[in-house]
Amino acid sequence: MDEHESPELTDDEKRLFADLMPEDLNEILDSGVNRRHFLKLITLASGGILAAQSALAEQLITRPVNVTEALDSAPLSLDNPVNVAFKVNGTARKLTVDSRMTLLDTLRERLDLTGSKKGCDHGQCGACTVMVNGQRVLSCLTLAASCEGKTVQTIEGLAQNEKLHPMQEAFLKHDGFQCGFCTPGQICSAVALLTEAKKGHASYVTQNVRQPAGPLILSDEEIRERMSGNICRCGAYPNIVAAIKEVQHGKPVEQIFRSV
Repeated sequence: MDEHESPELTDDEKRLFADLMPEDLNEILDSGVNRRHFLKLITLASGGILAAQSALAEQLITRPVNVTEALDSAPLSLDNPVNVAFKVNGTARKLTVDSRMTLLDTLRERLDLTGSKKGCDHGQCGACTVMVNGQRVLSCLTLAASCEGKTVQTIEGLAQNEKLHPMQEAFLKHDGFQCGFCTPGQICSAVALLTEAKKGHASYVTQNVRQPAGPLILSDEEIRERMSGNICRCGAYPNIVAAIKEVQHGKPVEQIFRSV
């Protein structure tokens, strides 16, 4: 069975859907239970409506759902629909989105990639940072339509073959997070920062901008300046700097806090 294919419904399950969701019955019988049906069933269960049929409801809720259909299909009505095709974490995706839809909302609401967080939604906190063609961008200020033909990498795409990216490992080692809300944006920004340093990009605190561009070894001051667009409300900044420094320098940095 394909990983996205829903199992055949039993007669009891069909009757349950006929009673509770008659408007969706034909679609369910034709294409199986998708994410929208699953969420509606969860809502009914949480409201106590399925109490009399709890065993059958639990059986349905734990079934795999046809996620691909729900994610990639266009919403029923769009005021300004545009087609956009891009790669996300190495996978080609084609979507129809509203021309005003941000990359952040597209990732979270249409592709179910919820690692990128919506913090301020005004481009001021950095929690939504992802990489587009290798460069960090604020996805809450980036239109999805502007990413046509481009490559997008989110926090979900950093680990490879179940092995964490070195930056992820360094954040774990140095406790570079507390509540974790800003962490996906912090890590994506830090990974892109290393690429910028390798290319010799200057920052506001670079002492000699006329010096020929080349790989830079970043000081604590440089790291703080280059990461200043990513806000950590918990105040884990020293740990974040230590994590980035360790990955950039390629040698261990003493941990600021140690577990007892």
